[in-house]
Parts: sequence; C-alpha cells; structure tokens
Amino acid sequence: MAVLVRVFGDVDVAEDAVQEAFVEAVRRWPADGAPPSPAGWIITTARNKAIDRLRREALRDGKQAQAVLVRAGEPVEVSAVQDDRLRLIFTCCHPALGLQARVALTLRLLGGLTTPEIARAFLVPEKTMAQRLVRAKAKIRDARIPYRVPEEAELPGRLSGVLAVIYLVFNQGYAGREELGAEAIRLGRVLRELMPDEPEVLGLLALMLLVESRKVARVKGGELVLLGDQDRQLWDRGLVEEGQALVRQCLAINRPGPYQIQAAINAVHSDAATAEDTQWEQILQLYDQLMVVAPTSVAALNRAVAVAEIEGPGAGLALVEGLDLGRYYLFHAVRADLLRRLGRDDEATDAYREAIELTENEAERAFLKRRASC
Repeated sequence: MAVLVRVFGDVDVAEDAVQEAFVEAVRRWPADGAPPSPAGWIITTARNKAIDRLRREALRDGKQAQAVLVRAGEPVEVSAVQDDRLRLIFTCCHPALGLQARVALTLRLLGGLTTPEIARAFLVPEKTMAQRLVRAKAKIRDARIPYRVPEEAELPGRLSGVLAVIYLVFNQGYAGREELGAEAIRLGRVLRELMPDEPEVLGLLALMLLVESRKVARVKGGELVLLGDQDRQLWDRGLVEEGQALVRQCLAINRPGPYQIQAAINAVHSDAATAEDTQWEQILQLYDQLMVVAPTSVAALNRAVAVAEIEGPGAGLALVEGLDLGRYYLFHAVRADLLRRLGRDDEATDAYREAIELTENEAERAFLKRRASC
C-alpha cells in the first residue's frame, strides 16, 4: 500500500490495485508456487493493474495525467518499502485531516484493521466510520497532500497524530495481533532515527519496549496473567534494559510528556524483582504528573489502581465509581477486582460479566470468566 500510494498519489487507486494483486496471487500461487520475491510480485502486479485501470478510465478528469506519469516513471524499488510506510503515516496524519480521521485512516491502511474493527475502537457506528474514511482519502487526493516526511518546521503539527497511530497499532498487537506489535516497534525505531532528540518519540519507543518485554509472561495456558502474578524470569531483559535506557535519556532532556511518563511508570514496574517490591508511591506520583500533562479517564482509572494498592480497595473503588467509562472493558474489570477484594462478590460477578461482554480477546475472556466463577 505504501509503495503504491507513492507511485499514484491516490489512496483509493492504490488500495484497489493491491487488493486485485492479492486476488491474483491467491489464484496463481497455489499452482505456480510462490515467486522468489513475493512482495516484489505483489507490488509489480498491483502497479500494472492500476495502470491498466487508469488507461481504461483516461477520460475521467485527472486520470490520464496520472497514467502518463506512471508510464514515464522509474520502476518501483521494493527496498523503499520501510521508508514508504513512515511516509504514508505522515501523509495520513496531515493536519488538514481531523485527528480521529488521521488515526482511523492509518489504522486502515497500515494496521490492516477492517472498518468494523476501527469503528469499535472509536465507539461509533460502522457506517459513520466508513464515511470518515472515504472523506479522508478524498481529501488527501483532492488537496494533493504531499506523500513525504515533512520538513522540520512542519513536524510539530503532525507528530502527535503519528505517535498516536503507532501506539494504537502497538495496542492492537498487544491485544493479540502480534505482527502489528512488531511493526509498531519497527516504526518507532525508524521515527527515532528521524527525530533522535524528540523526547516523546523516545518515550513512546521506551513504553512499547517495556510492555513488549512482558509478552511471553502475559499469557499462560491460553489465559491472561496479571502483572502481579507474572513469572518475571520470563521477561525479556534485553528489551527491559533498552527501554529503561531510553527513559533515562528522556529524564536528561527534561521535557516530560504523556508517553515518557507512561514509559517511566512501566520502568518502575520492571525495576521490581517481585510484585511485592513494586514502588507504588512512585507510580502514584507519576500518575499524578500524567493527570496534569494529559488528563484522561483511562489515566484516571490506572491512577485509581495505584491508589488501591496504597490506600486499599475502598479508596480505589471510590475513584473508579466516578469515571464515565461504561464502554471500556477494563473499567469493569478493575471495578470487579476491587469489589471482589472488598468481599462484595455478587456485585463483582456482575462487573466481570460486563467486562466479558466488552472484550474480544480470548485470553482476557478466559481470565475474566474464571474470576467471575470464583
């Protein structure tokens, strides 16, 4: 997708061509065998199909010029794909698009999420999200938004959207789509090379590395394992050390932002040899800072968990009850756990059932079902 958008400058043309190329691959590869360079085959086939379509539609405004431009262009180099992905993210995150449209379009094109999946993530009807995606792609085409990494002066207007997109792609990987988690970390590394002194870029990469370090320990027997119950010997120490080094680099720059603070919270967790060694007071201080820098209901929910560890489940529950997060499964899961710790078992069971209804991750559902039945 990224390569074809660069070639044609039209997201719809690129998306249709890539889909046609994959259909052709499904038809031919089982009989002929996979080509030596599958990516190159897909890109070349998609490019040719797009050119054929543009020639057929040459009477439509602007299409003939595109076709002539493509025919006169140099052959596509597959090796450009990595930089092209980052360019496509910056294209999708142009400030002319609304923030939700930027994030949704990038999740669609680079994250591989379907329109219904994106609609669920934004808590809007599928039809509404489909319309947003159509409008965003049309705006890129009609406004001729350039397909490139912007100049230094333009970066601040796009960076927040780019960071949000990469983190949301990572979260999809964390929820079970492992290839997306790896892609988000790769993009984070590329972005760090582009902007090595930007602390929020370093903070996001640190946050992803520290969370990723616990991946193996997070699921056992098909069921979620909570952070406090994980076998810390299974944590990837290489990723932990790399993430902590980035956090220290952020501290030296001393321009705190939300990703840096979240990375610091995860660094505190990874410092603890056992769950009992966790410095919850330090974590609470960091959440207090996060609520000043970037106050959100989700951050408030996580802060309530820290309060419950220090002051008891009653204090944490009082904070949770004041949040408007009824469509967020972790709100119900946290509330259920606090109710269980307070001995309010019937209410806890009801809250676990609410959480089960709102999550589609099988490991999380298995954990919540077991807790609900205890």
